[in-house]
Amino acid sequence: MGAKLKMVGLLTMGAVAGALTTIQFTAEARNSYGPLPLEEMQQLAAVFGMIKTDYVEPVDEKKLITDAISGMVAGLDPHSQYFDKKSYKEFREGTSGRFVGVGIEIGMEDGLVKIVSPIEGSPAFRAGLKSGDLITKIDDTAVKGLTMDEAIKRMRGEPNTKVVLTIFRKNENRSFPATITREEIHVQSVKAKMIEPGYGWIRITQFQDRTVDDFARKLDELFKQNPQMKGLVLDLRNDPGGLLESAVAVAATFLPANAVVVSTNGQIPESKATFRATPDDYLRRGGSDPLKKLPAALKSVPMVVLVNEGSASASEIVAGALQDQKRATLMGAQTFGKGSVQTVRPLSAETALKITTARYYTPSGRSIQAKGIVPDVWLDETAEGNVFAALRTREADLDKHLANGPEAKEDADREKAREEARQKLEEQLAKDKNSVKPLPEFGSTDDFQLTQALNQLQGKPVMVSKNMSERKADASTVH
Repeated sequence: MGAKLKMVGLLTMGAVAGALTTIQFTAEARNSYGPLPLEEMQQLAAVFGMIKTDYVEPVDEKKLITDAISGMVAGLDPHSQYFDKKSYKEFREGTSGRFVGVGIEIGMEDGLVKIVSPIEGSPAFRAGLKSGDLITKIDDTAVKGLTMDEAIKRMRGEPNTKVVLTIFRKNENRSFPATITREEIHVQSVKAKMIEPGYGWIRITQFQDRTVDDFARKLDELFKQNPQMKGLVLDLRNDPGGLLESAVAVAATFLPANAVVVSTNGQIPESKATFRATPDDYLRRGGSDPLKKLPAALKSVPMVVLVNEGSASASEIVAGALQDQKRATLMGAQTFGKGSVQTVRPLSAETALKITTARYYTPSGRSIQAKGIVPDVWLDETAEGNVFAALRTREADLDKHLANGPEAKEDADREKAREEARQKLEEQLAKDKNSVKPLPEFGSTDDFQLTQALNQLQGKPVMVSKNMSERKADASTVH
C-alpha cells in the first residue's frame, strides 16, 4: 500500500476518533441500584484473588480494578467509556476548547504531520511556522510511523515546557529545528468569511463551550460587512460533534422561536426531553444570551448546510433540525449516523463514566442512529468524483454500535463499496504516485463542494453526484 493511501487511512482514523466526541446534557447521578447478581460478583472476586496470588509477577490491584471497569463499559457500545485521571482531563480539554500545546491545526501527508494552519497568537504562530510545513521529528522521535493521535500527545504537555519540532518547508527545500514553549491554547471552533459579496460562509469544526459565543460574534461580523446578506453556507463537514446545548443554540439561530430542535428518549426519566429554539434550552449553564442581538434576517436568509461522512452527533442534530424544519438545503454526503446521547457522570474529582443514556430524534421523529442524514442534494468531493468518501468509517462500521433496524445487507454493501474504492486507489497509486491528491482545504477557492453550495444559493446549475443510482439506494434506507 502506497504512502498516500496510508495517509488516507490515518485521516480516516482521526475522523472516527473525532466522532466519539460526546453530546452531553445535565443529569444527576442515580444512587439507587437494583440487587447485584451474587454468583457473578463472587466469580469476579475469585478471579481478582487468583490473579493477585497466582499471576507470574506482582500486579497493581488498582490497575486490575480500573481495567475491569474499562472492559465492562467498553462492552456496551463504541461511545460509552470509563475516564481515568488522564483521559478525563483530555475529555474536559476537548469540550472546553482549551489545552496545553504548541497551537497548530494538523493533518497527515506521506506519513508526516502537516501543519494545516498555526492558531493565531499561539507559540507556533509566533515561532513563524506556516501552513504546509511538515513536521519530521518531535524532539528526538521521528514522526514517520506515528499515528496522528500519537503525534498530538507528544506535542502536548505541561505549561512552560519546551518541545523541539524539526520542520521541512517544501517551498524552500530546507529543514530546520523550531524550539517552542508550550502554553494553554484557546481553540477557535468557528471560522467565517464572505465568499462573494452578499454570500457568507461559516464553519464549525466542533461544538465546544465557547462555540456559541464565537458563532454569534462571527455572524455579527459577516452581517456588518454586508447587511444585505443574500445567502449563507453553514459548513459542518468533518464536524465530529460535541455539546448538545451548543448544537441547540446554533439551530435556534436560524429557526423560529420555540421550534423543536431535537428530542431524546431513553430508560431513565431525565433522558426523556424535548429541546426547542429557546434560551431556556440552550443556556443550560446560565449567563446572557449571545444570540439575542443577532440580526432578525438570520431567520430567513437563504441557507445551504454542507455535510459529509465526518459530520457526526451534534452537527447531525443541527443538520437534521434545519432539514426537517425546511429551513435550509442540505448538500454533500450522508452523515456519520451517531444518533445516541452520552451523559458524563463524575465518579470522583478525577474520574468519570461517560455512558449512553438515550437516542435522539430529529423534529420529524427520525432516529438517524447507524443511518445518518441523507442530504437534499448529493455532491461528490471533487469535480472528478469521490476520492476518499467510501473509505471513511461511519457509525454503522463501529463494533457494538446500537442498531437501528435490519442492517445485514447495508453492512455488506458498504464493505463492498469500501473494498472497491480501496482497490481503485491502489491501482491509481501503482500507475502514478502523484495521481491521488489530498482534498483542498475547506473554504478555499478550490473547495468544489463550497462552489456548488454557492451555485445553489445563486440559482446556478449544480454539479450533483455522479453516482446517483447508488445514492437513491442509500436514501431509501433512511426514511
